[in-house]
Amino acid sequence: MYKNIEFISQGATLKGRLYLPKYVSNNRFPVIVMAHGFTTTINGMTADKYAERFRDAGYSVALYDHRNLGISDGEPRQEINFWVQARGYIDAIDFVSSQPEIDTNKIAVWGASMSAREAFLVGTIDERVDAIITMVPAFGEEYPTDDKKGNAYAFAKETVLNDNIMSLPHTVSKQIPIVSYDQISTPSKPKELTAYKWFIEYGGRFGTNWRNVVIISNLKTPEHFHVGQCASYLKAPILMVVAKNDEMEGANTKVTSRVFKMIKQPKEWVDISGGHFGLLYYPSNLFEKSSKAQINFLERYF
Repeated sequence: MYKNIEFISQGATLKGRLYLPKYVSNNRFPVIVMAHGFTTTINGMTADKYAERFRDAGYSVALYDHRNLGISDGEPRQEINFWVQARGYIDAIDFVSSQPEIDTNKIAVWGASMSAREAFLVGTIDERVDAIITMVPAFGEEYPTDDKKGNAYAFAKETVLNDNIMSLPHTVSKQIPIVSYDQISTPSKPKELTAYKWFIEYGGRFGTNWRNVVIISNLKTPEHFHVGQCASYLKAPILMVVAKNDEMEGANTKVTSRVFKMIKQPKEWVDISGGHFGLLYYPSNLFEKSSKAQINFLERYF
């Protein structure tokens, strides 16, 4: 119950799926714009299961692979950039807003881990966003400072809306493994064994188009810049589904809590056990708890 879609972002064609509810109706459907987390892809790595659950609850879903990853186009392959991926959400919203099945007054953005931070940022910039869902958000290890003059937000908005983000000053890492069982001989980006277990089990499945290598591109940002500084600019209610004592570097629960406290819009926090990857195992009780909380949140605001 989906059709293949594609749209342009930063000069590349991003590809994915548009899920539509099973029942026939002349009405337009609320839509959830979804992209997966750090290097993960849409086929078989659990984001598709969340999309199916949303569809069964009566929502349409636009689920796509980030630029340079999975079925989406873009070069160099496996290179990720936070700002480019955040811009992908805005271009995806442009696309779904042109589709006849979509209620453009009810648009949500959804992200997990790294893409949760991207969805959060988009929710501060794009006026069309009516709800934000973040799962196990990765806001980093440093606490955000106050942005009293709004300089951090101005930088973030100008950067995401730039039509050629990669023309801005940036650095590019060497290609490294995403996960590895041997951190001495073959160190990887995430070093946690829970990351190795999940990525190999799910990414290693046939047809996922996931590859165990990554190149990380980072833009030059102002000193002490932190995405959390944009919290007061959120345009819509937000749900944070947070792992208790999240074990992943970059997904510090205390930092997430600080960002949550800075939010002025209606906000909800749901604790999930099982670590960073527990809610990404399907089928599982944690998946059921997480998906139910997200659907309940959407029902309250849509």
